[in-house]
Amino acid sequence: MKKFKKVMSLLLVAAMIALVGCGNSNGSEQTENTDNAASTETAGDAAAEENAPTQAADGEVFKIGAIGPSTGSAAVYGLAVQNGADLAIKEINEAGGINGTLIEYNFQDDECDNEKSVNAYNTLKDWGMQMLVGTTTSGCCIAVAAESANDNMFQITPSGSSVDIINNNDNVYQVCFTDPNQGVGAAQYIGENAVAQKVAVIYDSSDVYSSGIYEKFVQESANQSFEIVSAEAFTADNKTDFSVQLQKAKDAGAELVFLPIYYTEASLILTQANAMDFAPKFFGCDGLDGILNVENFDTALAEGVMLLTPFAADAEDEATKSFVSAYVAAYGDTPNQFAADAYDAVYILKAAIEKSGAVPSDSVSDLCEKLKGAMGEITVDGLTGEAMSWDSDGAVNKAPKAMEIVNGNYALIQ
Repeated sequence: MKKFKKVMSLLLVAAMIALVGCGNSNGSEQTENTDNAASTETAGDAAAEENAPTQAADGEVFKIGAIGPSTGSAAVYGLAVQNGADLAIKEINEAGGINGTLIEYNFQDDECDNEKSVNAYNTLKDWGMQMLVGTTTSGCCIAVAAESANDNMFQITPSGSSVDIINNNDNVYQVCFTDPNQGVGAAQYIGENAVAQKVAVIYDSSDVYSSGIYEKFVQESANQSFEIVSAEAFTADNKTDFSVQLQKAKDAGAELVFLPIYYTEASLILTQANAMDFAPKFFGCDGLDGILNVENFDTALAEGVMLLTPFAADAEDEATKSFVSAYVAAYGDTPNQFAADAYDAVYILKAAIEKSGAVPSDSVSDLCEKLKGAMGEITVDGLTGEAMSWDSDGAVNKAPKAMEIVNGNYALIQ
């Protein structure tokens, strides 16, 4: 397999991209799994208690809010964001804060529902939030961005990847790759590394994350050596039986099935493909991060699944090893890219505050204006990218990584 550097350079030239992922066009598009919901609600309650608004010492503080699903079928994403931001804030406070000012943190559960996400935003405003880390999923983030833009409140989303989040909202910045650029990057990776010659696609036409990636994947495929032999959609109302889509891919001789979708639906597709003796390679984007945690899913079926993501927990650099060790110790779980994105988001805020000279007494709007000015000047070395920078539209510039599931773990492809 060719080095991934070529793809990364192409992505950077195109001002590209980066998990999980990221987003969801509205809350109804994540089907609630009863068993999974029960387990994640318990985890969510524990995390909510852990991440109740942190109280700083007497004096002025920066108040950072965060929003995401800590319960329900998308809780793998939200809990990771909740904990990743929490860990970064605790580290910063223990080190003396930002220019000597401590941070108070408040995370609100939106259950991956647009209306509830807006309600969470209003709850955080009543609490006194000055900056928002969120939301976690794209659909919710689009809904909340409309509110934060009206308030001119600075918003940085760790994992909302739709371009609609930042379009016409100059107060919003992204940490993860945008959806279109994930599609371009995936097509380039498959083509440049000759992963397959015949490719099928299964995507969610009712979801902004999935359809956005799909459209750019198809466009870029015209510049690559592979052929799309089948492209089949499903919707939020029909996302449990994929036999028709899989059969068409199989009949077309697909060697690889591209899945620009979320891990819940992907787990069903892998299970149903196995039942019909269809064993192509499966390739996805950051939305597949979490597939190893799906309730009652045979993770052996995910062996060999490939995905583009900005973070690999098994990376050997000191920053990643330190983060993973601290995260496991604090939350009892290996962090995924969403945790890393949220961790980076807080440190990006810190860098922007330090660069801008912002102080807690600034109004929400004044603080936003200062941070917007700083975002065009800073570069940040984070867990999810080196020398990350931001375009004027709020999109991040950084290089993705390719991972493969090997022996039940995500392994970085060198």
